[in-house]
Amino acid sequence: MAQWAVNENELENNEALSKRPIDRAHLAKQCLGDPNLEREILRLFDTTIKNYYERLRLAADYDGMAMNLHAIKGASAGVGAFEVTELARQLERDLQGMRPLTTEQLDDLGMAVEEVRATIADILSEAE
Repeated sequence: MAQWAVNENELENNEALSKRPIDRAHLAKQCLGDPNLEREILRLFDTTIKNYYERLRLAADYDGMAMNLHAIKGASAGVGAFEVTELARQLERDLQGMRPLTTEQLDDLGMAVEEVRATIADILSEAE
């Protein structure tokens, strides 16, 4: 599964990152060009990102927030949802720096998650 590994510095320094909710070229590369696999991965990711974001909102302690942010960051990087990846990375840094996360920060991440989920719904409906 080395294909799924994401080098954080590479993501940070790559100014050509797609601003679309999901980088379809990245996703296609991760799925070796198999559109059926892409759709299955997107279905799984949709459920995963929804669950982790809900858990993040409910987390009352550092460990719970850190675990959910890390999961969101990794899962979103794998499918090419780089805006979500970057927002989760920023929140993770703030949390590690012992800065409390604000409602606004969590809401920003939530909006990005919903945008990705809407894009997934569009992609999946195109395939039907």
